[in-house]
Amino acid sequence: MLRRLSPTEQHGVAMGFIVKEQRDAAATTTTTASSGTTPRVQSLKLHVSNYVGKEGEPLLRWLVEVDTAIAARRIFDDPSKVAFAITYAEFKKELRQAFEPKNEFRSRAEFLDLQQGKHDVHVFAQRARYLVANIVTNPIDEATKVVTFMKGLRDGPVKTYLFREYPSTLEAAITLSMQEKFSLRQAKLHTNVPRMERPVMRTGGPEPMDFSNATAAGHQQRDNSSMRCFRCGYTGHFAR
Repeated sequence: MLRRLSPTEQHGVAMGFIVKEQRDAAATTTTTASSGTTPRVQSLKLHVSNYVGKEGEPLLRWLVEVDTAIAARRIFDDPSKVAFAITYAEFKKELRQAFEPKNEFRSRAEFLDLQQGKHDVHVFAQRARYLVANIVTNPIDEATKVVTFMKGLRDGPVKTYLFREYPSTLEAAITLSMQEKFSLRQAKLHTNVPRMERPVMRTGGPEPMDFSNATAAGHQQRDNSSMRCFRCGYTGHFAR
């Protein structure tokens, strides 16, 4: 289960177990001291994975596992930490010199050429974080991190927004890109919502009639009844 967590999370979980074991041991010591028996120091055994230096296998994560396991086993002297005639610090130093330069070079080259492509902003940001975390011997400066991350983004509103804001750190650039992506997604959702047509309110009474034609016809009829024919002299019609 610990291998699925990040190095920081692994260290925190292990330290929690260690603190608990120390408290239990202290309580046991107090009990045995009062009873006159010899206290027994307990330790916690943690599994440490094998490190072979493969690509994509960071040495820093493995060293964190080793440090956590050593602390859990209550091993404090250097001869007990390694089975060689060197100190534990020298052992870690030689491991770094043997494996880190090659892995760091690969991580550095991949980060400097990192492109978002068809990936989501979140996936692109997590990959950038992972590659930067692997470069510990000669870390990349923040300005280069920011420029590389911004150039690697796909052309669009998020990239335009970052070039307008121009953050000072990689984490700030990642945070702004996430916020802008979320805002664009929310705006698109509200824009695509169909609007319901308002129903036409109809009353139960009769519909009003148009009397304009009837009125005009009545006026025309009354006007014809008062006209006099110029041929016969009678009213009510006229000759054409």
